[in-house]
Amino acid sequence: MIRAIIPDGMIECDDYNHGEHGVDLYDESGELIAFVPYANLLALMNEGVALGDEPSIAD
Repeated sequence: MIRAIIPDGMIECDDYNHGEHGVDLYDESGELIAFVPYANLLALMNEGVALGDEPSIAD
């Protein structure tokens, strides 16, 4: 599972592809969930990264 962090929250997906203007997010069956422009994409993280309330550097 991959998390796309955006200003309004996050979108969970199983796969993604980088495009010229943003990232395409896909579910487990390969169906497009969302397109996120790079201007709105804060981060892409795998499920092993813990999210907390305080800013920190991921291990």
